[in-house]
Amino acid sequence: MTLDAHEDGILKPVRRTVLPVDVLADLVAEQDRLEAILLGLDDAVWETESAAPGWTITDVVLHLAQTEEAVVGTATRAGSSSSSAFPPARTIDDAMDELVRAERAAPRVVFERWRTARRAAVERLGAADPKVPLRWAAAPLKPMTLATTRLAEHWAHGLDITEPLGIPFPDTDRLRHVAWLGHGSLPYAFGLAGQQPRDVYCELVAPDGSTWRYGPGDADSTITGAAGAFCRVGAQRLAPDDAGLTTSGPYGDAALRVLRNYAG
Repeated sequence: MTLDAHEDGILKPVRRTVLPVDVLADLVAEQDRLEAILLGLDDAVWETESAAPGWTITDVVLHLAQTEEAVVGTATRAGSSSSSAFPPARTIDDAMDELVRAERAAPRVVFERWRTARRAAVERLGAADPKVPLRWAAAPLKPMTLATTRLAEHWAHGLDITEPLGIPFPDTDRLRHVAWLGHGSLPYAFGLAGQQPRDVYCELVAPDGSTWRYGPGDADSTITGAAGAFCRVGAQRLAPDDAGLTTSGPYGDAALRVLRNYAG
């Protein structure tokens, strides 16, 4: 993936006027929001179906716990030449599903496992050398880029948990990290689709009405519209045709259709 914008540990999205944003602080804020929601659920609700196919809410939180534990593990083994932090499987999705099925437990056990893991992961990421890539799913990632993927995953699975229950989960300024990740991952996404990477300029309307800009302004292909919709398409929680986003140029539509905020 072409995701080196976090080399100094700070995410700096392209925007007219913006102060550097600490991605670790925003990751913690996103996790805190999810933790507060989960604290209000009784066990019966935990065992209901989430919006993640085949997984209950407990399964979703177990997956988050397992992947946070993988962050701790990969940060502990920094410098390893292996390209993946996960066991081999047909696909990354297969590996994640197999791990969940193998370790299912009671809701409160899973909840405490996630709470412990997510705090340990943030601590390890904050202590890691920001210039040394860590093993991860598709390719090694620098610690702050990995933190960005964790924020994106917690946000996406937060949607999976809250939407079936009708719990408010409003978009926040933290989506700037998710949008940055989606745009920065376009070369990888094009490659997975068997296509040549293309320059694409994105101009997105933030939740507060301001504008986030990513990519070369002179690119002949563009995606414009709501940042929340852009991030949902990248998380495969919204179909491109239903997103209300506008594309232009020879590769704008293709970029929107391969857009992804995650590996695999």
